[in-house]
Amino acid sequence: MVRVLGRVTSINVRKVLWALDELGESYDRADWGLPIRDPKVPEFLALNPNAQIPVFIDDDGLTLWESNAILLYLAKTRSALLPVDIHAHGRALQWLIWQATELNPAWGYAHHALARKTPGYDDPAKIAESVSRWNGQMDILDAELAKGAPFIAGEDFSIADIALGLSTHRWLRTPFERKALPHVEAHYERLRQRPAGAKWMPDNIP
Repeated sequence: MVRVLGRVTSINVRKVLWALDELGESYDRADWGLPIRDPKVPEFLALNPNAQIPVFIDDDGLTLWESNAILLYLAKTRSALLPVDIHAHGRALQWLIWQATELNPAWGYAHHALARKTPGYDDPAKIAESVSRWNGQMDILDAELAKGAPFIAGEDFSIADIALGLSTHRWLRTPFERKALPHVEAHYERLRQRPAGAKWMPDNIP
C-alpha cells in the first residue's frame, strides 16, 4: 500500500490524497508537519531534506516529494488524470505549473495573516499587496475558464483541476473582500460535485 506523510490541513497533502481517491487507490497516511509533528528530524529528513510535506512512498519503495511532481507521477504511472489529446495534455501541464509558480506565491502572506493568524504576518501593506496579487491571479484563471470548457484543459478532468480547485477553495475560505468570479466559482462547484473533491475541499479547512 502506498504511504502519504502529511497533515490534511496542508493544501499540498490534499492534492495527493484527492488524486489517490480519484484513482480508487488505497493508501496509508501519517500526520507530519507542524504543529502536529515536526518534520525537521532525521527520520523525516532522510525522506525529504527540505522538511516539507507531503512525502509520497509508492509500493515499490520510490519516495517522492513536491506535490505537483507526485501528481504527475501518479497520472503517468496509473495512466489516468491527464488528457490523451496532446494539446489538452499541454494545457493541463501549463496550468499545473502556473498554480505552483504564479498563483501559490501570491497568496502566501495573506493566508498566513488572515486565515492561519501566523505570528509576524501582521503588516497591513504586505497583506494588501498579497490580496491584490492573489485576486489578480484569480482574474487570470477566471478569464481562461470563461472560454467555456468544463475543466481547465478542456473536456477532461485532470490533475491540474485538483491543484486549481484546492487553490480556489483556499481563496474562497480566506476572510478578505473579493469580487465575484463566476467562471472560477462554477468550476469550483463542478469539482465539489466529485466525491473526492467534496471530501478534500471541506468547509472547515481553508
